[in-house]
Amino acid sequence: MIAIQTEDVDIGNLIKAAKKHGTGAVVVFDGIVRDDDITEMELEAYEDVATKELEKIAGDATERFNLLHVDIIHRIGRLSVGENILIIIVSAGHREEAYRGSRYIIEAIKAGVPIWKKELTKNGGRWVPGDHGHGSGEPR
Repeated sequence: MIAIQTEDVDIGNLIKAAKKHGTGAVVVFDGIVRDDDITEMELEAYEDVATKELEKIAGDATERFNLLHVDIIHRIGRLSVGENILIIIVSAGHREEAYRGSRYIIEAIKAGVPIWKKELTKNGGRWVPGDHGHGSGEPR
């Protein structure tokens, strides 16, 4: 599953689906809203382009690291501290491939997928300087 969505996901069901024939390792990355003196986080995406980029990243990772399964779900909208933002689940025949594939995916997302986040505090909000898509951190 490759998706940009507001809804949360059942990570347990995704893990079950990742256990394809030949799987020796499943790696789960669950990025969550961290309590950095914020109350909420607002995420926006250029959805069509971002989804295509996520699909490309998943395909590249599958080829490079012999992955058997890839899920990337990036949430958008307003999220509270402790909520899931980004879930990446990969399976492979061996742990090294699974770890390397997962790491490749997160770094590629941070480098070039047009998704932006704004941290909301008691005193207002601030766009987080960008390692997503465009350098300013603010959506266009």
